[in-house]
Amino acid sequence: METGTSAVKRKLVLEGLDCANCAMKIENGVQKIDGVSACSVNFANKTLTMELVSDRSDDILEQTKKKIRTLEPGIKVLEYGTAGSPRGGSFKHSHAHSHDHGAEAEDDGHGHSHDHGAQSIKIMVARLTTGLAIGVLAFALPLSWELELILFIASYLIVGGDIVFKALKNIVRGQVFDEYFLMSIATVGAFVIGEYPEGVAVMLFYQVGELFQSIAVNRSRKSISALMDIRPDFANLKTGNEIKRVSPEEVRIGDLIVVRPGEKVPLDGKIIEGNSAMDTSALTGESVPRQVAAGDNVLSGFINKNGALTIEVSKVFGESTVAKILDLVENASSKKAPTENFITKFARYYTPFVVIVAALLAVVPPLLFSGATFSDWVYRALVFLVISCPCALVVSIPLGFFGGIGASSKNGILVKGSNYLEALNDVKYVVFDKTGTLTKGEFKVNGIYPQNGWTEQALLRQAAFAEMHSTHPIAESIREAYGQELNEELLSGYNEISGHGIQVVLEGKEVLAGNAKLMKRENVDFAAPSELGTIVHIAIDKQYAGYLVIADEVKEDSARAIRSLKKLGVKKIVMLTGDIKTVGEAVGKKLGVDEVHSELLPQHKVEELEKIDRQKSSKEKIAFVGDGINDTPVLARADVGVAMGGLGSDAAIEAADIVIMTDEPSKLASAIHIAKRTRRIVWQNILFALLVKAVFLLLGAFGIATMWEAVFSDVGVTLLAVLNAMRVLKIKPNLA
Repeated sequence: METGTSAVKRKLVLEGLDCANCAMKIENGVQKIDGVSACSVNFANKTLTMELVSDRSDDILEQTKKKIRTLEPGIKVLEYGTAGSPRGGSFKHSHAHSHDHGAEAEDDGHGHSHDHGAQSIKIMVARLTTGLAIGVLAFALPLSWELELILFIASYLIVGGDIVFKALKNIVRGQVFDEYFLMSIATVGAFVIGEYPEGVAVMLFYQVGELFQSIAVNRSRKSISALMDIRPDFANLKTGNEIKRVSPEEVRIGDLIVVRPGEKVPLDGKIIEGNSAMDTSALTGESVPRQVAAGDNVLSGFINKNGALTIEVSKVFGESTVAKILDLVENASSKKAPTENFITKFARYYTPFVVIVAALLAVVPPLLFSGATFSDWVYRALVFLVISCPCALVVSIPLGFFGGIGASSKNGILVKGSNYLEALNDVKYVVFDKTGTLTKGEFKVNGIYPQNGWTEQALLRQAAFAEMHSTHPIAESIREAYGQELNEELLSGYNEISGHGIQVVLEGKEVLAGNAKLMKRENVDFAAPSELGTIVHIAIDKQYAGYLVIADEVKEDSARAIRSLKKLGVKKIVMLTGDIKTVGEAVGKKLGVDEVHSELLPQHKVEELEKIDRQKSSKEKIAFVGDGINDTPVLARADVGVAMGGLGSDAAIEAADIVIMTDEPSKLASAIHIAKRTRRIVWQNILFALLVKAVFLLLGAFGIATMWEAVFSDVGVTLLAVLNAMRVLKIKPNLA
């Protein structure tokens, strides 16, 4: 969400958040606080992200904590980064803001939360076993009515006392409609109409289901966390001859660190000595190790396979690749997909509606029909209530999307929000930038064609001097081909003419180097060459001297990428390039793209995108894929902006919605494949849950389904939906 200058982002960790309904309640509650412009609770990693007015941020933060304490007293609110993250859910924090909390706070966060989870499961199992034993005694032994009732009540309180207590607390705070209320009303109601065993059994079954659900949710949280767990735990800082293990946050730019075999590279930097193979799969999804040696740059998150390396650090931890990626992934869930928002709205109206229907079901038939017993219809109403709980949807949908984001990151694709993951499903137009995206962007001088008495070497020398200060890849390739030292003192009057080329004075002569437009503009006579590639024309003192042909290679992966996209249902693939028409057309033909637009400047690319936008239907979406450096405006304008090889360009990571960590265009097809599978699994869950609910609501209203089936339909559906959502993590894109 774009915000003005006065908005600041804050993040809180919600320790002990294990019901999705509570997450929704907190999100709605905090949203209403004055000064909060946006708020999103991520159930899957127990964090709350909010945007608030900066000049009152501390005050608003206090109000937020108070609000959460009121809504959910069991939740412990931690400022993001002050304590270690909960191991069972949230990722290891990408930026522990302050060091003064020291190791103790870090340690406390890790150990406590993990232990707490296992401990609470043990306590719960003990409670359920005791409650069940007492219930079985009451049911099996021939006791007097009073004693039987006392034993059943004791059993009920041991099993579900906390649920009733939570429901009462919520009612006092004016929050009536939640699952605790539904369960309490249904089971207490069963006691009132004399169905003691059923009251106890239903509560027991519900608690067992909740137990399994929280184990399943924690499992899936852990598997997602494991995918994202690229955060390095330490750095070996080298000072003099001494090596000291420190936290990555303490290392400064220019420091030397040692990375031993098997360790993660903790910070971005340049190798000073040593050579090794790097496992880059955590960042790029590539399985083949990358060979590195002294002089190469390495990124944090790579794993050193075999040699010891000394690295000079080039970025502090907060700016390093790992920190950026963790930050992107952790913030991904604050941008929710339309399907997730639909569920939030759905639950808001659905629960009160169900409670009203249940109340009518209990009261109306006994008044209207003779012979209808009050207790019978109250029982049906209670069954109706239990079935209506929307848990399955509320839990499994965010988990499904979160798993999709996890599966993408495992494949080297960073998706910045579940809304973008969902948007990929509707991408029908894909626009590629050519250079560096479909082609390697590595230019080589393929031919030197001197005219008017110049020699090849002399022509190349003039061109190399003219391109001396340009950072363009073409200029670099010319300097590389010349391969000799360039003396700056021989140059004067350097003038870059945008979109045309360069004008300089070399040893007293005016040199022009650029495209055909430059020659025409300066009235230089020349014959158009027939060679394919980028042509650089050279004129000396307005006299044509010849031309160089520079060509760029197509990536091995590009043709496959375009085939896969077509297979996935993309209607039209367009290629945009600043290159001349002949080159653009030749590459387009080779790859099988539908349309090619050549000789475009960056602003023209946005115009081309807008033309497509006007042709398509409102539901269809356009994805733009670029290598980032000069594509920022187009990335921002497209429905889904995809930055390629995003490890290189910070601007691209900022502007894009999806960042492909490698240089392979086919990863876009993988991302669409994962998005389609994720949507399919999410909709399976929605339809399955609603269908089962509908069937059981009808059976309950007609008195066919008892409380047992009611609870099974609620808890069972939730469990199946969570397990189904976990399948998302297993998606492996298999593309042609």
